[in-house]
Amino acid sequence: MKKYFLQTVIVIFFILSGTANAYLDPGTGSIILQAILGFIAASIATASFYWNKVKLFFIKLFKKDKKSESN
Repeated sequence: MKKYFLQTVIVIFFILSGTANAYLDPGTGSIILQAILGFIAASIATASFYWNKVKLFFIKLFKKDKKSESN
C-alpha cells in the first residue's frame, strides 16, 4: 500500500511541477571544479596515509622474521 502511495505522489509531483527558469552562473562552475579537486586531493592524502601504515606493518613483519631466523 505504501509503495503505491509513494509512486502516486511522485507521479503527481512531476506532472504538476512547472518549468524552472534557472541558470548556472560562471561562479558555479568554479565551485564545482574546486569541489572535485578537493575530493581528489583528500582521497590521495587518505590513501597515502593508509598506504604508509600498510608498508610499515609489512616492514615490521619481515624484520621480525629475519631476527627469528638468525637465532
